[in-house]
Amino acid sequence: MGFYDRFVLPRLIDLACRSKVATERRATLVPGASGAVLEVGVGSGLNLRFYSPSATRLVAVDPSEELLSMARRKTADLGFPVDLRCESAEALSLEDASIDTIVMTFTLCSIPEPVRALREMRRVLKPEGRLLFIEHGLAPDAGVRRWQQRLNPVWNRIAGGCNLNRRIDALLAEGGFRVAELRKAYLPGPRPLTYTYEGSAL
Repeated sequence: MGFYDRFVLPRLIDLACRSKVATERRATLVPGASGAVLEVGVGSGLNLRFYSPSATRLVAVDPSEELLSMARRKTADLGFPVDLRCESAEALSLEDASIDTIVMTFTLCSIPEPVRALREMRRVLKPEGRLLFIEHGLAPDAGVRRWQQRLNPVWNRIAGGCNLNRRIDALLAEGGFRVAELRKAYLPGPRPLTYTYEGSAL
């Protein structure tokens, strides 16, 4: 791993994910997590302050040691135990049916094998559990889609493997989830980057 990927990119990701609108969406979604929670792609820990007392423990995974180090500094005042793990979503070190809620925010775009990761999440989620998600992805408008396809090869290289053109609801279904709630909309900002899928899946 080069200097850019190890030291520069994590800070750029943290900065990009701190936008006002992204923070507002996190603040709406994350408090709905309860029981034993798995956060996939915890990054620098921007969701941590939004967990409610309904969360009894949190396992949070991310493949970046640098981002986990940033997240660790935000765990001191939380009212429940937090277990930060440097691992990929495609191979979770958790037992089957051990998690009540999975939280995933702006993460699925950059997982190398998204369907494999979702099947792992399905494996560790209890039968009555829920996946809460906010993700950006493929837009419905033909003109925006064309720009997403054109930009994606370059964007993917400079943005840590992030993809602009993944259809999130289709990936969830292929990964074994049934979408229970889904809201789709453009957030403020460049349209190829800001079409979002938000909701819950079972």
